[in-house]
Amino acid sequence: MELTGLHILLTYQCNFECDHCFVWGSPWQVGTFSLSQLEDVLNQAKDVGTIKSIYFEGGEPFLYYPILVKAVSSAINQGFQVGIVSNGYWATTPEDAHEWLKPFVGLLEDLSVSSDLFHYDETLSRQAKNASQAAKDLGIPIGTISIAQPGSDSADPAIGQLPPDDSGVMYRGRAAEKLVEMAQLKPWTEFNECPYEDLREPGRVHLDPLGNLHICQGISIGNLFERPLKEICVMYDPDLHPICGPLLSGGPAELVRAYELPLKEDFADACHLCYTARLSLRERFGEILGPDQVYGGYAA
Repeated sequence: MELTGLHILLTYQCNFECDHCFVWGSPWQVGTFSLSQLEDVLNQAKDVGTIKSIYFEGGEPFLYYPILVKAVSSAINQGFQVGIVSNGYWATTPEDAHEWLKPFVGLLEDLSVSSDLFHYDETLSRQAKNASQAAKDLGIPIGTISIAQPGSDSADPAIGQLPPDDSGVMYRGRAAEKLVEMAQLKPWTEFNECPYEDLREPGRVHLDPLGNLHICQGISIGNLFERPLKEICVMYDPDLHPICGPLLSGGPAELVRAYELPLKEDFADACHLCYTARLSLRERFGEILGPDQVYGGYAA
């Protein structure tokens, strides 16, 4: 597995509690990187040799602003291209947004700000507008992430980094419980591939504050606090992975068949079936299907 990008979940904590959230972010969520842990992660990423970009996201990374500023600077010093994903809560006025963003001038390749009806009461929020104005004044590249409401004529769910247009909900995480009733359901047998993630050569993976390396949120391929990132990349065999293997051979439907799960009803999309199947398998594959945070728990 050859990685070119590492997306670091600086914290699971968020000031919002959006119904579509992959990782159940909320004000009550726990798990945040320390500076020393981040320095170690960046050193490991450098040692891999193929990683070019680092993204900081969450949760909401600006909640730990001094740590975020220091981590971005450290990543730049290591030679990485750096981006941040934020909900933009801090952009209360253009002038305030300018102050929040000044430390990142000349450092960021991308700032992605979420703005939709899950985060605010309007699709293009005042905060997003303020952040956009300040970023442009400072010369920081900025884009908006917008997730359309269920049932709207939106684009297909995004693969990897979100595109500039509206993206559809992927029914995993909190969305699997909060939004399914608004979706059009299909027979479980139709979901015979994973349409959103490249489980064999993902290019980028997500790293959480507990050290879990997610090939998709909630599916771990190793822990950086127990084994070096470079070794995880070398040792990863997708076909032998107990979750990725079935998903590659026949999608979420094969995950149901392989483990004889009693999930024979209809589902909103492949993510919904996969997430539901993984919930049923957590007792058996706890180290792979975790942490609790990604499955609606709040344990440390």
